[in-house]
Amino acid sequence: MNFATLLLGIGNFGGTEILLIGLAIILLFGAKRIPELFRGMGQGIREFKDASKEEKPEFRDRPVNPVNPNDPAAPRQ
Repeated sequence: MNFATLLLGIGNFGGTEILLIGLAIILLFGAKRIPELFRGMGQGIREFKDASKEEKPEFRDRPVNPVNPNDPAAPRQ
């Protein structure tokens, strides 16, 4: 057993547990509001994916001040 299972009592979910969790969600939010909640979650995930796919700047991988080894003022290692 790992730490989370021992401390929190979280284990594998069976069919009954998932059914009870779904029933609790329906009771808390109502059947009409659940599609709105999932739609909002889907839009948030889509925006996150789009933001992570945006082009990253190329200058990030280049050195800030390239050192010329023939330059007498260049720092020696």
